[in-house]
Amino acid sequence: MDLEQLEQLFLHRQSTREFSSRPVPDELVERICSLALLAPSACNAQPWKLVAVKGERKNKVAKGLQDLGMNKFATDAPVLIAIVEAKGNLSATVGSRFKDNDFTHNDIGILTAHLVLAADAAGLSTCILGWRNEEKLRAPLGLGEKERIPTVVALGYAAEDYPIRPKKRKPLEEKFTFLPDEA
Repeated sequence: MDLEQLEQLFLHRQSTREFSSRPVPDELVERICSLALLAPSACNAQPWKLVAVKGERKNKVAKGLQDLGMNKFATDAPVLIAIVEAKGNLSATVGSRFKDNDFTHNDIGILTAHLVLAADAAGLSTCILGWRNEEKLRAPLGLGEKERIPTVVALGYAAEDYPIRPKKRKPLEEKFTFLPDEA
């Protein structure tokens, strides 16, 4: 893949809130997740677990994403993938404490980006759902009381007429600086 192809992937990937009812094959979900799990992490700690659900279980998980009328479309997504925070390895844990910086949140962000880009490359659409009620999510996801769910990703084929929207980003000059070498 060259930079032009990567740019096209980045320009195509968007948050989709209208999904088709077309089912997503389990093998494709597994393949996308396996690619996402190649994401780098601090000290290779891999402080995450992915839990994919569909059908009635997915509908129960969707309820945990819809407090105050949010994310109503989550029920229409054929698959929901919960990203569950897991313990890092000893090196990452010690490093986090020593540097007073929990690397887990960065690592989960990188994993999420890998997940949504892999899905887009596979012809699927996604939406990253940060609005959630973790208490309502734990039981249908089969998780323990102390397990955290930083985000859930809705996954499926976009509705047929769902448009690809142009990216609206601030100018490069406002968001990027290349400092000259010090003399």
